[in-house]
Amino acid sequence: MKALIVPIVLGLLGTGGGIGAALFLGGGAPEEAQETAADHAAGTAESPAGACTCPDSHDAVAADPAGHADDDHGGEAPTHEYVKINNQFVVPVVEGQRVEALVVLSLSVEVPAGVRTDVHTLEPKLRDVFLGVLFEHANAGHFGPDFTRDESLSILKRGLRDVARTASGGVITDVLITEIARQDA
Repeated sequence: MKALIVPIVLGLLGTGGGIGAALFLGGGAPEEAQETAADHAAGTAESPAGACTCPDSHDAVAADPAGHADDDHGGEAPTHEYVKINNQFVVPVVEGQRVEALVVLSLSVEVPAGVRTDVHTLEPKLRDVFLGVLFEHANAGHFGPDFTRDESLSILKRGLRDVARTASGGVITDVLITEIARQDA
């Protein structure tokens, strides 16, 4: 009987400790934690303001999400920031009566510094208008085998930017396609 109590108590303590640590550290979604851990291991962890927090990069002043030094601000605080839209967008590519492929995209939006929380409150509306543009783009045949052509991506980015500006009342200044992939059926 005593032999069963010790493993059970240790298991409960371990589980409780894990839950406590998750709550203490912010309790983000598991995939966010994995991305953060992977970024940190790769030496690319960034703070919410966009500045690199890696111990070996103290000479980097303020960096934008692409990792370029913020030279054009002359040492001033960044005037804009990037907000990742939660969850990817999945768009079916239909030819005839059959789904030929799926296109998966991740998007971020550019906003003036300090309005990050406004974007999160608008996210359901943004997802709706973005999906409308993505489906229209797919139905026009722009997600074909050569979907990464400059012309096709320019049309898509322009459409996404226009609906984002309208839906946000002009707060969103640009839409960035951070990931895009096509998976043929």
